[in-house]
Amino acid sequence: MKAGVERRLDDGMTALGLSVEREVRDRLLAFVALLHKWNRAYNLTAVRDIDAMVTRHLLDSLAILPQIEGPKLLDVGSGAGLPGIVVAIARPDIALTSIDSNGKKIRFQRQAAFELGLGNVTPVHDRVEALAGVTFEQITSRAFAAPAEFVTLTRSLLAEGGHWLAMAGRVDDITLPDDVRLVQTWALQIPQEPAQRHLLKMDIA
Repeated sequence: MKAGVERRLDDGMTALGLSVEREVRDRLLAFVALLHKWNRAYNLTAVRDIDAMVTRHLLDSLAILPQIEGPKLLDVGSGAGLPGIVVAIARPDIALTSIDSNGKKIRFQRQAAFELGLGNVTPVHDRVEALAGVTFEQITSRAFAAPAEFVTLTRSLLAEGGHWLAMAGRVDDITLPDDVRLVQTWALQIPQEPAQRHLLKMDIA
């Protein structure tokens, strides 16, 4: 691992006000290295440069950590495990279920969970509509759908008293179902990333 990659992660976490154990840091670096390796063959993400992956994938995902409560978290449209696996690395007490309909991305998640020893990660290859009989205290999404569609498709999976966490870019014109409440919006300041990023917390009114 290049020293510059490690420094970018360390400086970024400091800027986010995050402090993690050495084992967590090492797993985060191992995850981004594995993502970079697999991406060459399987096109898991449009981001090719490993330094950019640290910023746009690791730090972007880590920025929501202060709002993660658990104990069960569902990451919808998880892709290569973003933000879900990054959160699961940093919070081994969280039981993560990550779901995506793209088989190669779920295969990557399973390999990453195996290589990194993540016993708290359950990748599922399916559409979210197929999940049934289980609920989660928190449901997150990074690039799955517009907030209204996201909450509509996952409503039956939200535990009583639970809430949604949706990552978004601009939030000028957010529409939600009448019985869904926007509880709070956070502007995420991602180090070395000029694009606007926000986190929306929603629940059933």
